[in-house]
Amino acid sequence: MGAPKKPLLLIMLILSDFFVSEILAEGVTKEEAKQLRDEVREMFYHAFDGYMKHAFPRDELKPLSCGGEDTLGGYALTLIDSLDTLALLGDREQFTTSVEWIGKNIRFDINKTVSIFETTIRILGGLLSAHLIASDYNTGMRIPSYDDELLHLAEDLARRMLPAFDTPTGIPFGSVNLMHGVDENESKITSTAGGGTLTLEFGVLSRLTNDPIFEQVTKNAVRGLWARRSRINLVGAHIDVFSGEWTQKDAGIGTSIDSFYEYLLKAYLLFGDEEYLFIFQEAYRAAMVYLYNDPWYVEVNMNSAALVWPLFNSLQAFWPGLQVLAGDIEPAIRTHAAFFSVWKRYGFTPEGFNLATFNVQQGQKSYPLRPELIESTYWLYKATRNPSYLDAGRDMLASLQYAARCTCGYCHISDVEFHQQEDHMESFFLAETVKYLWLLFDLAAGPDNLVENGPYKYIFSTEGHLIPTTPQISLASENCSYLGAYCRSGKLVQETYSSDIVNDFRGTNYSFSGTAATNFFSSPAFHKSPSSGLIKGFCPGLTHGQRYGISYIDSVDNNDAESARTTNVDDEAQNSPVFVNHSSDSQPSDSVENPDNSNYHELMENQRVPQLKIETRETVDEERPRDN
Repeated sequence: MGAPKKPLLLIMLILSDFFVSEILAEGVTKEEAKQLRDEVREMFYHAFDGYMKHAFPRDELKPLSCGGEDTLGGYALTLIDSLDTLALLGDREQFTTSVEWIGKNIRFDINKTVSIFETTIRILGGLLSAHLIASDYNTGMRIPSYDDELLHLAEDLARRMLPAFDTPTGIPFGSVNLMHGVDENESKITSTAGGGTLTLEFGVLSRLTNDPIFEQVTKNAVRGLWARRSRINLVGAHIDVFSGEWTQKDAGIGTSIDSFYEYLLKAYLLFGDEEYLFIFQEAYRAAMVYLYNDPWYVEVNMNSAALVWPLFNSLQAFWPGLQVLAGDIEPAIRTHAAFFSVWKRYGFTPEGFNLATFNVQQGQKSYPLRPELIESTYWLYKATRNPSYLDAGRDMLASLQYAARCTCGYCHISDVEFHQQEDHMESFFLAETVKYLWLLFDLAAGPDNLVENGPYKYIFSTEGHLIPTTPQISLASENCSYLGAYCRSGKLVQETYSSDIVNDFRGTNYSFSGTAATNFFSSPAFHKSPSSGLIKGFCPGLTHGQRYGISYIDSVDNNDAESARTTNVDDEAQNSPVFVNHSSDSQPSDSVENPDNSNYHELMENQRVPQLKIETRETVDEERPRDN
């Protein structure tokens, strides 16, 4: 067997906790890293205690006025969203008290219409993660009196959301009433992220309850979205769940689409279902061909790839972290450096930063305590042990302490240019933002938590909830209808073998089926495509429909159909807008493996946004207005 590709080796090392280094940031000793970790812990309790004193049991805290507000369903949202952070910090007393209170007091038979997406990632995910921690001796946080109360609540909640999936496309409505189902006047328009970011939570629930319905409906939703992709494998932002027509055809990696990509890869890593991996490969390749303008990402028309929106929005900042999980480290480093330069300029990342004017986008000046850039900083430090990522984390912590801290918690920043505070604190501040900051400094100080030192490997949900790859959940052997099923003609037969590192991540129950190597990562059949980071699987000549019986649904507009028919993917790559970087700071480093490489420090220490200009090649379509 040949040596693994470099990006692939890196991800193996990350997931196996094998890549260990004692290097810390310049000026940050191990003791100082511990002090920063303790400062983040104090940050958590300042906000959590403020919520419990002034807002509980309402959903979220108003940190300036020290009050509470119901923003989702009126069922102690912030407490549920914070449960696994309490466990991560080792707070057994508060974790136990909170789990017991929720089990006794929370009910979902209420006449409230709630978001399918937000309820799934915040409430369902929070309940399931806390259940898995509270019920398992191996986590060190087991509650002796616990009797699956949170699991029963999670199942009840998910069943109340099932009516939303009763659509012709399988893509769910955006909202559902927990008592009466879908209202007859409910909008038929939903976002791609809203329909495609449900697989982890519902899939885990199916495994814990032994009821396949939850996983089936969310997988059908992903299939429904992917079947309506464009001919160049891009998806739009909003879709009609009845007709399957795209109502907003802007393709990107940020708002309304972001976590669709995230859950494709994470569903494969958690469940071992290679259908998700195949879709991710194709979707990721298209994103890197049409959306990536090194080091930035833009929005384009999903059919023609014409540029429609040269904008960095803050939700894009999760992407470098996802690239770490995919093993595509080098572009992740450059993109993170560009995104962090925006943070350095304003002290925060605004919701929108215009790449044509290099200024904050009008109407998108706020920073609602988002975690995405901190999340990517954690994953890149974990992958490279580059000391500059600790410097970045320290800067972000200082910004939050200086400008966002307020009387009873941490405030939204309504204007990043003037650091104006707003009286709201989203629950994800405690579920994600603080969690990733704490993990970053704890990793540098010498990790002592269930994620780094526990018996399981963990997948983080898009809300930052901890999902362990236990044998009960990560049953790759249960998905063998996909494993080894690619080359039934017998033309391509590979030797069966496995990687000890990846098997360690997957668990001891990993099994093989058929004549093809079912361990994708160690197969000699994989190769890196011309698109950065893309890993091709077995039998590359087969289409997704041939492999999984899912047909492509042609939804190309008449205006774009002719160009789509007369160009192939390689030709379309020539039609992508190009950003020309005139700063040497964004050039790739000489070596991903050398954390002392000077290019790393140049990228991370640059406080100016890379000076770019937009150029278009002759074959690019004229820029068209955004679809309504």
